[in-house]
Amino acid sequence: MLAGQQRRRGFRHSLLFSLVALAFATALHSQTPQPSPNPAFDQLVSQASAARANGDLAQASALYTQALALNPSWPDGWWYLGQIHYAANEYPQAVDAFTHYLDLMPNAAPATALRGLCEFELREFDPSLRDVQRALALGAADDSRNTQILRYHEALLLTRLNRFEEALAAYGYFGKQHLSSDDIYVAIGLAALRLPLMPADANPAQRDSASQAGNAAFLLMSGDMQGAAQAFQQFFARNSTAANVHYTYGYLLYPTDQDAAIVEFQREAAVNPGSAIDHTMLAWALLMENQPAEALPEAKKAAAAAPALTLAQLSLGRALLETGDAKSATPILESALALEPGNLEVHLALARAYSEIGREDDARRQRLACLQLTEQSTKPAPAMGQQEEPPAR
Repeated sequence: MLAGQQRRRGFRHSLLFSLVALAFATALHSQTPQPSPNPAFDQLVSQASAARANGDLAQASALYTQALALNPSWPDGWWYLGQIHYAANEYPQAVDAFTHYLDLMPNAAPATALRGLCEFELREFDPSLRDVQRALALGAADDSRNTQILRYHEALLLTRLNRFEEALAAYGYFGKQHLSSDDIYVAIGLAALRLPLMPADANPAQRDSASQAGNAAFLLMSGDMQGAAQAFQQFFARNSTAANVHYTYGYLLYPTDQDAAIVEFQREAAVNPGSAIDHTMLAWALLMENQPAEALPEAKKAAAAAPALTLAQLSLGRALLETGDAKSATPILESALALEPGNLEVHLALARAYSEIGREDDARRQRLACLQLTEQSTKPAPAMGQQEEPPAR
């Protein structure tokens, strides 16, 4: 039913995502009315439960609302009221009900997931992504169907919010599980093309191009390297000047074949010379291949085009450092550290730069910071019940 509702709204989910979100939430929660000294409240609870059981959701909604007016601290009332509004596509009211519920039960994964799905329908993309990702962290993806729904929404939202690399990583779940569909290809392709669109918002030409690129990327994610290479070449034959797809191909190749990735980054630079992210990745890949002289011009382009991108500044600082210009590298690396104080690679490079220009006290401070960051990264994650609560909405 959920897939059908979203198809009517243009999101065109395949049957892969046909699931009533209420089902997985209800399976993790049961109504537990608490004894009350208020007979009127108890009667409303009983009547609301009976109406809901009989399928009279309008009457149940009215009765739950009355009961909550008498006892706003009753979590189950907000829970069932949120479900009823969700089932009726009344998303603002559902968000309100789930928010009240989560104020009382802050670590409830199903309610967090449902609120995120409601926010998605309202096109409130930032809060939707926060809720979907928190729900995943809290264990809402308790079976494969729930995982598919939440991972798909997460990837759609990441794409819409210009976080394309993270979106591709999220879509990697579907490649590894070999869960394909026309809708998946289009969605992955929009991330591959770096188009911050929902599939429903893409025009026919964009959908066609995205479908081709997404199919090729899916093959690579699923481990079919030969099929992916052929599909990407077919895409490039039809779309010789398409921006961003050589970069995406290289980005997906990079973990397993850095040389092939560099070739794709270089091809992207030829067809899309203004791409800061491509120059950044090309510079970094060349640095990792111990080619700092070749990396330096790419890093300069990247840092100039993307002064707020940590990796661009780090790449330039590293390239300068490794070509013997520690003095010029130092302020660049300091800028990178200001952008991302917790970046271990920046601290390591800055420690070396300070040492080479004779600032030994600063170099020691950076080495100490590296040790502290390394220790923090090895600490076990807190138990679910110890997690910090999200900020108040």
